[in-house]
Amino acid sequence: LFSGWSKDRYKCLYFDGNGFAMLYKRLDNGKLQWPKNENEMRNLSQQELRWLLEGLSMQQPKAIQQSPKSLF
Repeated sequence: LFSGWSKDRYKCLYFDGNGFAMLYKRLDNGKLQWPKNENEMRNLSQQELRWLLEGLSMQQPKAIQQSPKSLF
């Protein structure tokens, strides 16, 4: 993921095994929660990435945990 200074838009580079695709998104309202410097950079889980791209905080203390998939 890449973001400019304004934090209201980002680019996502995705490799599908055969080539790259780029997603560009500009938020109409709000800004992304984004690292301020190299020390704040980190790897994201799929859930944290989804929250970030939806404009939510990556720390969701009240998020409902997914239950294990049932075999029935």
